[in-house]
Amino acid sequence: MLLIGLTGSIATGKSTVSSLLSSPPYDLPIIDADLLARKVVEPGTAGYNAIVSYFGPTTPDLLVPSGPDMPENGPTGKGRPLNRPALGRRVFGDSPEVRKDRARLNSIVHPAVRKAMALAVLKAYAKGYRAVVLDIPLLFESQLDKFCGTVLVVGVKDPKVQMERLRARDPHLSQEDAENRVRSQGDVREKAERALERGEGRGCVVWNDGDKRELEEQVRRVFWQGVVEKYSPRWWAWFLWMCPPAAVVSALWNYWANLRVDRRWKEKKEAERAKL
Repeated sequence: MLLIGLTGSIATGKSTVSSLLSSPPYDLPIIDADLLARKVVEPGTAGYNAIVSYFGPTTPDLLVPSGPDMPENGPTGKGRPLNRPALGRRVFGDSPEVRKDRARLNSIVHPAVRKAMALAVLKAYAKGYRAVVLDIPLLFESQLDKFCGTVLVVGVKDPKVQMERLRARDPHLSQEDAENRVRSQGDVREKAERALERGEGRGCVVWNDGDKRELEEQVRRVFWQGVVEKYSPRWWAWFLWMCPPAAVVSALWNYWANLRVDRRWKEKKEAERAKL
C-alpha cells in the first residue's frame, strides 16, 4: 500500500486536493492530521487535561465561555471545549515565549496523533486499499515524510495570493495574526523544493495559483498519472496486500531511502548557509 504524504501551507489548497483524492475516480481514504488533532484534545481526553493544566493558569479564556448553550461542565459533562482562537494566540508567532508554548502544545498533541494515524493506516491496509493519503500540514517538520512512499505538496508561487486567500477565508484574522499563521507552517516554496529533492516518483508539486479546474487537471495529470499510476501500479499494491512480509520489506526500504534524502537535504542547506 502506498503512503501518500499530502502537505502544503495554510490557504494553499491542500484541503481541496484532499477532497479531490477522496472522491471519484480516486476514492482514497484520507487520514487527516488536523481532524485527529481535534479528537485527541476533546474534553475528557488525556490531551485535553494536559493542555488545560499547562495553559489554563495563564490563559483565562482558554475554554469556551459557559452560557445558555454551554453548561459549565460542557455538553458531555467532561469539561468545556477548548477556545481555539485563544489557544492559537498563545502558539502562533516567533517570540521565544510563543515558540516555547508551541513546542509544549506539540509535545502533547503529536504523540497522540501519531498513534491514531498508525492505527488508521493499519485499518486501511487490512481493507486492501491501494493507497492512503496522510493529510499533514507539518509533514516535514514532524518528520513523518520518512514513512511516505511519495509526497505531494500543494503550493502557491506568489505569497500575496496565499495571504489574500487566508484573509478572505478567515476575515476575523488581523493582518498580524494571518502572517503569524502562515509563518507557523513554514515556507511552502521550500516544502516544494524539499519534495522534489526526493526524486522522480517520490516527490511531486502542484501549484495552485489558478482556479480549481486547473488544480484538478494538475492532480490528475501530474500526480495521479505521473506518479501513482507510473510508479505504484495496481498489481504492486495487490502483491503487497497478499504478501505482508513483502510490505514490511518495502516499508523499510522506503524509510531507509527517505533517511538518505533527508541527510542530503540537510547537507545542502548547511552548504547554502555557509556561503552566506
